[in-house]
Order: sequence, then structure tokens, then C-alpha cells
Amino acid sequence: MTYSPPKFGENAFNCPHCHAYCQMDWSELRSGSFAPGVHSATCMRCNKSSFWRAWVVHSPGTPGQRLTELIYPRLVTAPPPHLDLPETVLPDYEEARSISSVSPRGASALLRVCIEKLCDHLGAQGGTLNDRIGDLVKKGLPERVQQSLDAVRVIGNNAVHPGTMDPDDVADVCNSLFALVNVIVEDRITRLKMVDAVYATLPEKARAAIEKRDAAK
Repeated sequence: MTYSPPKFGENAFNCPHCHAYCQMDWSELRSGSFAPGVHSATCMRCNKSSFWRAWVVHSPGTPGQRLTELIYPRLVTAPPPHLDLPETVLPDYEEARSISSVSPRGASALLRVCIEKLCDHLGAQGGTLNDRIGDLVKKGLPERVQQSLDAVRVIGNNAVHPGTMDPDDVADVCNSLFALVNVIVEDRITRLKMVDAVYATLPEKARAAIEKRDAAK
């Protein structure tokens, strides 16, 4: 799932309100002839606006440098949740997104909670999260999904223990952890739903013949 973070002046990006990738209608706010340097970008899907400030900084001997910032809503650069993310996991994921830019350590710890709940959703058995991931591996979990789960588990755990992981490293990798959670959902939930939906369209006689074939093995 590709994510394009909001950026001043861009014609399209993922809306900070509805999260959809959509065209933006830009306008500058004015009061008569006065322009305070505030711009709005209205999403063509949800019709909500984000507000931006733009100003120029002048330095001696150099051209003015234009700076911009998103002033509403607060910028969230983490990827939005996968559409098939279980409802039991969604609140923790969204809370992690809401603090990711100000507390990558806290967001990483919450993402670890997300994969704990994902493992429960997938029927994993075991006392610790490490044990539950191991149980899923025994049941045929693909290696790449196992690596994704363990990456979020280890980084989420190390992020909150002083001296275990450099805070700058946590900040650098935090958004990737959101992407890994979505990869897990895509592989373990979305793809299986698609297979089930297509298989269900087979004629009943064909499905009965398949079941009879497999029962004979």
C-alpha cells in the first residue's frame, strides 16, 4: 500500500483527514488585500481542508528561503491502517499513528501491542509473544511474515528499554514498522479472504468433488 505524505503545493497526496490518496484543491486565505500566508488544501474525496503556513526567511547575501508547515491537522506521516486490520487492533494502531511524529518510541511500543493482538486473531498459542510467533511458524507461517512479526516485536520492545536502542534509530525505522504491520495483515488476512471468496464461487458439485478427492488422501 503506497503512502504519499501531505506536502505543501502538491496536487495530490494522502489526505490527513480521510487518508485516501486524492487530488487537492489549493487556495490562499485572504482578508481583503491582506494575505497572511495561510493556505488551504481541500480534499476532493472528503471535502475537508488542511491548513498550511508559508513564509520566506531572508539571510544576508542569499535569496529568500521559503518555509512551509502543516498547522492543521497535526501532521501524521505514518501509513494508514490496512482496510482489513481487525477492529480489535485498530485503536492501538491509530493511537500509534497519532504519536508517531512526537514519540517514535511510544508508537513502536504500541505497534508491538498490535502484533500481540494480531497473533491472537490468527489463533496463536503460547505464553509470550515470542512463543506465539513460534507457534504460527509451526503452523506454516511464511518466513517473510515471521520476520515482519519479529522485527516489530524486537524493535517495539527495545525502544522502551533505556540504552538498548538509540532513539534516533527508533525514529528512523518507526514508519517502517507500521508498513510491516500492514504487510502481515495483507498476507495473513486479505489474501486468504480473496482465495475464500473466489473458491466460494465454484459450483457446488465441483467443490464436493474436490473435498472427496482430498478426503481420500
